[in-house]
Amino acid sequence: MKKEELLRAIVDNVGKRGTAGQDLQNVISVAMLSEGWDAKNVTHIMGLRAFTSQLLCEQVIGRGLRRVSYDTDENGLFLPEYVNIFGVPLSIFQSVEEGGDAPPPPRASTQIESLHERNTLEIRWPNVLRVDAIVRPLLTIDWDQVEPLTLDPAQTPISAEIAPALNGATDWNKIHEIDLEKMPEDFRLQRLTFKAARKAFEELRGRFKGNPDFLVVQMIRLVERFFASGKLVIPSLFHQEPLRKRILFSLHADQIVQHLLRHVDEKNTERMEPVFDEESPIGSTRYMRAWYTTRPCHATGKSQISHMIADSAWEQYAANFLEKNANVIAYAKNDHLGFQVYYLWNGARRRFVPDFLIRLSTGKTLVLEIKGEDSAQNRAKRSALDMWVKAINAKGGFGVWASDVVFQPAQIHDVINQWSR
Repeated sequence: MKKEELLRAIVDNVGKRGTAGQDLQNVISVAMLSEGWDAKNVTHIMGLRAFTSQLLCEQVIGRGLRRVSYDTDENGLFLPEYVNIFGVPLSIFQSVEEGGDAPPPPRASTQIESLHERNTLEIRWPNVLRVDAIVRPLLTIDWDQVEPLTLDPAQTPISAEIAPALNGATDWNKIHEIDLEKMPEDFRLQRLTFKAARKAFEELRGRFKGNPDFLVVQMIRLVERFFASGKLVIPSLFHQEPLRKRILFSLHADQIVQHLLRHVDEKNTERMEPVFDEESPIGSTRYMRAWYTTRPCHATGKSQISHMIADSAWEQYAANFLEKNANVIAYAKNDHLGFQVYYLWNGARRRFVPDFLIRLSTGKTLVLEIKGEDSAQNRAKRSALDMWVKAINAKGGFGVWASDVVFQPAQIHDVINQWSR
C-alpha cells in the first residue's frame, strides 16, 4: 500500500485488532484543539478531507512546527527536526520521499499532584476578589508618616519620534516629533489636581460612608497638599523646571493616587470588608489538579503537594528549612495552587502570587514571600497582602493569618521563630 492509503487505513480502524490501526490509541482532530494547545512531539500530519483554503493548510502544518529539543550541534545551531506531511496541498513545501529522522522524545517530566493520603497536611484559604477598606466621613493624613514617592524621569519618556512605514520600510524623510513640552495647556497644575482627585474619588466612592460631594472636596484638598508637600521626589535638576515637573506628575497620576490613598486608608479605615469569590469561596491544597513539569523538583515530606519546584536557590534553602523545623506543621509552594492577592499598580488590577503558605504549630498560617531585592511594586504587593491578612483576621472563621517577607536566606529562621511564639 502507498503511504497515504496505509495511513487512511490506520485512521479508519483505530484500535481494531487484526487491522492496520490496532496499535493506534488516539486520534485527535485539529478542529478539536483549542487555541494555544501545543503538542511538541507531532511526527506525522495527514489531511483526511479536502482543504478549503491555503491558510487552513498552513494552520494544520503549523501543528508540526513545535520544536521538541533545544540541543545544539558543534556550531551552536539547533539540530534539525522533521515532520512527515501527507495529503496537505501546500505548494511552498518541497515533496520528498523520506522525511528525515523523527524528533527526539520529549524530556522526562515529573507529575506534581496533591496526595490524598496527606490530607492532614492540607492548607485551606479563602478566595478573596478584593478587600474594601470602609473609611470614615472626615479624612485625615499624618503627613509626617507619608514616605516620599520618587518619580524617575529615565523611565518616563516625554517626547518621541514617529515616521510612516510601508511594507516594513520606514520613511525617515517624513519623521515627526511629538513633544509634550509643546502642549503646556494640557499640564496646568489645577487640571492635574482635578484629574488626580477624580481618580481618587472613583476609587474611594464605593467605600466612603459620607456625602459624595464632601468626598470630592476632601480629595481635591488632599491632592493639592500632596503636590505642595515636597513628598514627590524627582532626582533630576533638568526636570525641576515647572512644566517638566507637571508633565511627570501627569504621566504618573495613577501611581501618585495609589500612594496617597494607601495613607488615607491607613489613617481613616474603620473596618476591612473582604469580598469573596462566590463560585469558589474556599481554596485548598487538596483541590490542586495534577500537572507535569520538566523543571528540577524535589519530593516533599511536610506538604500535601508531592514535589516542590525551587525557582531559585533561596527557595530551595527555605524548603529544606521548613522540612526540618519543628515549628512548621505543613507548608506548600504556591505553584498552581490558585492562592493569589489582587492589588493595583499603575491604574491596573494585577495578581500577586506569594511564594509559600506555612501552617505553624501555634495554628497560625503564614504567607511568606522571598525577594532578592525590593521595589515600589513589591511594596505595593505587600501592602495589599497586609490588608488581606487584616481583613481575613477581622472577619473570623478562617483561623489566624500572618504575612512576612525575607530578603536574605538566613532571615527565614528569625521569621519562623517570630510567628511561632
